[in-house]
Amino acid sequence: MSDAPNPAAPITQDVLTIPRKLPEGPVNLVGLTRAQLRDALIEAGTPEKQAKMRTGQIWQWIYQKGVRDFAEMTNLAKDYRSFLAERFVIEVPEVVSKQVSEDGTRKYLVRIAGGHEVEVVYIPEEDRGTLCVSSQVGCTLTCSFCHTGTQKLVRNLTAGEIVGQVMMARDDLGEWPKPGRNPKDETRLLSNIVLMGMGEPLYNFENVRDAMKIAMDPEGISLSRRRITLSTSGVVPEIARTAEEIGCLLAISFHATEDETRDKLVPINKRWNIETLLDALREYPKVSNSERITFEYVMLKGVNDTDDDAYRLLELIKGIPAKVNLIPFNEWPGAPYERSSNNRIRAFANIIYQAGYAAPIRTPRGEDILAACGQLKSATERARKSRKEIAQEAGL
Repeated sequence: MSDAPNPAAPITQDVLTIPRKLPEGPVNLVGLTRAQLRDALIEAGTPEKQAKMRTGQIWQWIYQKGVRDFAEMTNLAKDYRSFLAERFVIEVPEVVSKQVSEDGTRKYLVRIAGGHEVEVVYIPEEDRGTLCVSSQVGCTLTCSFCHTGTQKLVRNLTAGEIVGQVMMARDDLGEWPKPGRNPKDETRLLSNIVLMGMGEPLYNFENVRDAMKIAMDPEGISLSRRRITLSTSGVVPEIARTAEEIGCLLAISFHATEDETRDKLVPINKRWNIETLLDALREYPKVSNSERITFEYVMLKGVNDTDDDAYRLLELIKGIPAKVNLIPFNEWPGAPYERSSNNRIRAFANIIYQAGYAAPIRTPRGEDILAACGQLKSATERARKSRKEIAQEAGL
């Protein structure tokens, strides 16, 4: 039976997210929007006339300078720093373990509230450093080629747990600005964010939006919206909201050119089929001022990798500013598929390229530590299924 949500259920399923403010104890400021931070300060006793200024000062200390201790916020009076320390905390997800691949990729297992764990991946390249961020513990989708999809959805991450992954990675990379240095003088080791980790970001829209707004804020982490890519399997009603409320780049987990095949690979297709999805995508670049949409296409031997598939793909994306990102299937224990041969992938890419579209073949990164695309799955939530069970769920 599919884990896809009931059509009558709310799209974003916020009921699955723990509240930002716990019933007792200090409030964590990480993940609060500027408006929420201001309200929290006022509620705690900050005079309303001072709240806007205090919000800006605290915001810069947290997100621009990476400070976690109120005592270090030297442009605040000492008694106000003590006042803050009694009522608030600045906390990010705890790193449980870190693995480093032979190619330099880093995979972090981080613990969040409730003892749950998610995985985060940092991929260093010559001209950029990309952080692959998770938005859910597990996943509500059951994409049959994806290791994360074999793990049941536990809950949504809060905005603080999402942007906290970025802050945690900056901690590990040592890239917060040194005292007295302008942040713009620092080398950007973490220059890009991709919401391609565990979970479907558009089933946790509000928290993803708030976290990315914090990451884009010019007085904080200050990443351009063009440095952030959100990957969705095709939650059609939220695509327009993403354009309007986030405006980041969009990537679509497409993976098939016929509904029958996509129904098996990406079961959400049964709810919003290829035609419905493409109609939504045609509007996205106009609204978000995005340059083009990335179509992610995992190459599965004998499933979706023929020349006919390539030509059908070209017909489908006609009229959409697009590039096609070809992903050699990253195998994982029990996977019911095999990777297409290098020759088959190159032949497929050449058909796309000859039609005038960019068709890069993604170089697998971090395979030796199960950090590559589709391999993320936290050890504590791991459901040990056999290859036969996974294949049966996929309808194969």
